[in-house]
Amino acid sequence: MTNKIFLIIAILVFGFSCKPNQTENSKVLQKGFVPELDADSAYHYTAQQVAFGPRVPNTPAHQACGNYLADELRRFGAEVIEQETTLYTYKQQAIHSKNIIASFQPENKNRVLLCAHWDSRPFADQDPNPVNHKRAIDGANDGAGACGLLLEIARQIGLQSTTTGIDIILFDAEDWGTPEFEQEIYGSQGWCLGSQYWAQHPHIPNYSARFGILLDMVSAPNAQFYKEYFSMRNAQRIVTKVWATAEVLGYNQYFINQEGPAITDDHNEIFKYRHIPCIDIIQTDANDNHRFGTYWHTLNDNMQAVSTETMKAVGQVVLSVIYNEK
Repeated sequence: MTNKIFLIIAILVFGFSCKPNQTENSKVLQKGFVPELDADSAYHYTAQQVAFGPRVPNTPAHQACGNYLADELRRFGAEVIEQETTLYTYKQQAIHSKNIIASFQPENKNRVLLCAHWDSRPFADQDPNPVNHKRAIDGANDGAGACGLLLEIARQIGLQSTTTGIDIILFDAEDWGTPEFEQEIYGSQGWCLGSQYWAQHPHIPNYSARFGILLDMVSAPNAQFYKEYFSMRNAQRIVTKVWATAEVLGYNQYFINQEGPAITDDHNEIFKYRHIPCIDIIQTDANDNHRFGTYWHTLNDNMQAVSTETMKAVGQVVLSVIYNEK
């Protein structure tokens, strides 16, 4: 996950809003077919990624996992493009990057974008033990879980098409931002490199979509998702649709009907360069100093930080949104 910088402005205070009317919310769901997300399948895809080891660019584990993700998406019937390039870290270190783009119904001009990042952080700079700060993390929740969900969603789309065309993009090099132990020298930079590159060099010239949904850290036990500030500013209609869908499906204990903090993430690059209204479904915790769970950017972000219950909630909401999109 990126640095997820919390802007120090008044909007950071978690605000309250009125509870949506259940009758109004019911209008967000039609009576069309919506597949049932298999959370065990999503968990399996997550575990498969973690089994390769930390997915840090320029490593064999990164290359092997990238091949696995692209092959699985092809197996589900998507047209897959592997967008490879050289990017540069905050230290100007060259890294080989690969964005993985899977398109269903590529001829359909009416499109929705789903995305996540698939790399894992090379620094456990939030680990309570300073000895671990320069070690790479598994990124089970922070990266692999969201990609596992998108693989399961892709599998469902392969079995039953949506009305709209769907693009799934797994961004690379999202999590190579400056670690805390080097920020005095380099500042806070280097985040979201893969999405920045794709947004400026899309796989299709002048690519656009009706809206986008970014998933980030969406698999931890008892995770809660607030209405992220930039999502509300740039794509409020989509936020309202997603949270209302969660309310109708009974997942309001995960999707909290309150505004949350402003977070630097891939959705900002998508809006900035492609002008696609994109929201960020991301775990935040007002009661934790790290804001993203005690396992965030530590060696504890392993499969113990992954819950099938949370994955079921997020995945079913996303499926309901895209299958009801006309």
